[in-house]
Amino acid sequence: MGGRFACMSCRWKIPPVPLPGRGYRYLAVLLTVLAALVLVAVGTASAADAPRDRHRTIVVGGDRDYPPYEFIDQNGKPAGYNVELTRAIAEVMGMTVEFRLGAWSEMFSALKSGRVDVLQGISWSEKRARQIDFTPPHTIVYHAIFARRDSPPAAGLEDLRGRKVALHRDGIMHEYLAERGYGKDLVLTPTPADALRLLAAGGCDYAVVAMVPGMYIIRENRLTNLVPVARSIAAQRYGYAVRQGDAELLARFSEGLAILRKTGQYEAIRAKWLGVLEPQPVRWQEIAKYAAVVVIPLLVILGGTVLWSHSLRRQVAQRTESLSRALEEVQLNQQQLLQADKMAALGILVSGVAHEINNPTGLILLDVPILRKIYNDAAPILEERYRTEGDFTLGGLRYSRVREEVPRLLDEMQDGAKRIKRIVEDLKDFARRDDVGGKELVDLNGVAQAAVRLVDASLRKATTRFTARYEPDLPRVLANVQRIEQVVVNLVLNACQALPDPSRGIELETSFDPAVGCVNLRVRDEGSGIAPENIPRLTDPFFTTKRESGGTGLGLSVSAGIIKEHGGALSFESALGEGTTVTLSLPVIA
Repeated sequence: MGGRFACMSCRWKIPPVPLPGRGYRYLAVLLTVLAALVLVAVGTASAADAPRDRHRTIVVGGDRDYPPYEFIDQNGKPAGYNVELTRAIAEVMGMTVEFRLGAWSEMFSALKSGRVDVLQGISWSEKRARQIDFTPPHTIVYHAIFARRDSPPAAGLEDLRGRKVALHRDGIMHEYLAERGYGKDLVLTPTPADALRLLAAGGCDYAVVAMVPGMYIIRENRLTNLVPVARSIAAQRYGYAVRQGDAELLARFSEGLAILRKTGQYEAIRAKWLGVLEPQPVRWQEIAKYAAVVVIPLLVILGGTVLWSHSLRRQVAQRTESLSRALEEVQLNQQQLLQADKMAALGILVSGVAHEINNPTGLILLDVPILRKIYNDAAPILEERYRTEGDFTLGGLRYSRVREEVPRLLDEMQDGAKRIKRIVEDLKDFARRDDVGGKELVDLNGVAQAAVRLVDASLRKATTRFTARYEPDLPRVLANVQRIEQVVVNLVLNACQALPDPSRGIELETSFDPAVGCVNLRVRDEGSGIAPENIPRLTDPFFTTKRESGGTGLGLSVSAGIIKEHGGALSFESALGEGTTVTLSLPVIA
């Protein structure tokens, strides 16, 4: 793959025809050289025109030290967001891939020389687009300025002039800053981690590193004296790249990426590697403080109980029952105090997270419509140029493709931001169980049918045996349509995730129980079932049996809270190896 290639046709020699005179001899030599060049060109063209072996192993290059996007893990294996995304694309496209991670500049050179077939993570630039071909980006990488806690603040790139700035050699920000005249101020390092370590040790004034890798490296290396002082100073499109002219490989990776977006695998991989970091463990001082708040009052209550029972020992027989009730009440109060402390701490955490997430989400929701208007206003001008001059390049892509992709990208950005906003609202609702607003008389059949339509793609992927039975003329219930629909969607998605293979089935059924005055919705799956000891904990906050696949343990807890606020109930029946049945009950209007 990485060796030198020699053209065998260059060894063919055409003997010159002896001709009289020195001029004829020069002509013969010239003809010989031209003949050899023709043979080389023909051989090269034949090799270029030969069809690509679609079953060959594709060598995928990447950076060995750019976590969490791509890196070599503790076992010496390729790992990270890019690696898992490439494996998923290879699986859906039927490709065999071999990972080759090394120094970034070496991998970039290896792509251009043909020693690797594709780079799985590279930022787009006009300079690079003239040398290699890019797929649509799978990520936007935001870069930030990092500084020591005692350093002067830096609000933007202009504040870096005249300062020693460490950054990754041959990375996109090296190219970006060099083009803008920062070359004399730059201190180049082999990896982003080296740049941050140099900054932490006082070897430079600032470091420019991508935001997510920077925070990851600071956490893993415990560089506690470093903080980001200017976020999102540059946003770079980040995706796959192939050698220039390799249209077939470019199309296969672009198609695979599009499939992952539609199936939801892309979002799952992105959430796993680039999602919110795990919260730091609670300090022992906080544990001691909360324990003191609970234990000391409890000891006082128990002490009083003991003294009181001692003074009334002669009346023990008559007061045994009342004493038992008092002890049960003490234990109940203890549990309520513990739960109140947990919910108070959770409310503070959720409030802070919601505030931090809502700000950038709000900017996205405000900016995307503006970008859409800008594009719509520019579209007639671009279309006129397209009609008069033919296809042209716009942002590294042909305009014939841009005209189709940009509206879709804007829709995806808008939908993604709305989804983030809904998730944050669910977290806030979980921590603040207030009464549900916007209630109306609702037909549960209509809500269930709408929920099934929303998860149709997930159902078709998870099973080939989905059935739904809706009892006619169900009595109406007083409910918030969106909240009940959210619960039904969650129950159906949980059933999909429980199936080991598509041959297992899922059943959805609605019914009315006049004896208790409730309408019921049952979701039954033929999945692997739930262990008996886990069933009582299914609605506990943050309890999940799917932690490795990205489960948060909030879905059923939020759903149970919604149903409780509507005066209903969720019940579970399950057997290992046989499946699970979840029943949602809501009271009807008298």
